[in-house]
Amino acid sequence: MSTLEKPTMSRRTILQAAAIGATAIDPALRSVVYAAGSDAPEKTEVKIGFIPLTDCASVVMASVLGFDQKYGVKIIPTKEASWAGVRDKLVNGELDFAHVLYGLVYGVHLGTAGPKKDMAVLMNLNNNGQAISLSKALADKGAVDGPSLAKLMAKEKREYTFAGTFPTGTHAMWMHYWLAAAGINPLSEAKLITVPPPQMVANMRVGNMDGFCVGEPWNHRAIMDGIGITANTTQDIWKDHPEKVLGTTAEFVKKYPNTTRAVMMAVLEASKWIDAGLQNKLKMAETVAQKAYINTSVDAINQRILGRYQNGLGKTWDDPNHMKFYNDGAVNFPYLSDGMWFLTQHKRWGLLKDHPDYLGVAKQVNRIDLYKDVASAMKVPVPKDAMRSSKLMDGVVWDGKDPKKYADGFKIKA
Repeated sequence: MSTLEKPTMSRRTILQAAAIGATAIDPALRSVVYAAGSDAPEKTEVKIGFIPLTDCASVVMASVLGFDQKYGVKIIPTKEASWAGVRDKLVNGELDFAHVLYGLVYGVHLGTAGPKKDMAVLMNLNNNGQAISLSKALADKGAVDGPSLAKLMAKEKREYTFAGTFPTGTHAMWMHYWLAAAGINPLSEAKLITVPPPQMVANMRVGNMDGFCVGEPWNHRAIMDGIGITANTTQDIWKDHPEKVLGTTAEFVKKYPNTTRAVMMAVLEASKWIDAGLQNKLKMAETVAQKAYINTSVDAINQRILGRYQNGLGKTWDDPNHMKFYNDGAVNFPYLSDGMWFLTQHKRWGLLKDHPDYLGVAKQVNRIDLYKDVASAMKVPVPKDAMRSSKLMDGVVWDGKDPKKYADGFKIKA
């Protein structure tokens, strides 16, 4: 992780600024929100699509706590049934923004995930906090992690089915990566299907899949319901990995730049609020558990957002790398190298036939210019470098310097 430049504004000043209502926006913030010269956001009511997952929380809380009104917009969170639905509604303009899978945005931008349209990643919404779940039936046979799953699959030959949530999305890529790291070829030795997040547990219950990768609370829900175990968290695969983003179309950003900044500020402030303390996290869990949002019990959500994990086999642990929404600004910066990583995996698994212009595409999609505007106004620290370096679970280092070599360098690939 690059060193973050620390803000100069004191916590007290930030809290004072946070207390200012919609009718009295801090002048320093106003000057950036309305940088294009207009006196207000061009569009004052925006629809933001979300899928029922814990990491939709910053979008929901921006609306519930009124941070949106502070910046002159009204956010209408819109619950969606599937990532394909989110994609379609973003592309046709039914949604203005979405809480969305990183790789979905890139898939649409390059036309590898349905209709092709120029897209924008505005900011990261969270790091970490997804997991790989295996069925209790597999666990009872000794398959409790990647290596033991590979051993069972070699011994008991049959078709093994695993689910992700969207073909180019984060969960599909984590599942592919995890299987391959255990020596299992996800293309030839397993069947991968797509299932919307809220339907994962029900599908595993009736035996439709042997395992899945999804965001919380559905991994913990599988444990609570006695049908699955957590084999690995996604932070085991890549510590502080990018996950959901605030996404929109390039067309929307061009047409409504002030609205875009205003929404980013509201969501960034909500991200900061969630991570500010235990009580805020618990309040967030109570809110998003409601029927209008995730529609589950609070106890399915509130343990893992605090880093309190259990695997369904009697093991419990405190994970410092649990889901983060802000983490002193480290979460939200849209690193170019993060976007490029998803492209390397799309190439690795045959979703892209040829190497794209990795850096060029990331510069088109990730709107670092807008993010820096907003972060500067809100005194949120930003990294000095738009690339970062990470070592993943198989020991391979990703730093964005040679994406072609990286994508081609894996032993197991398409």
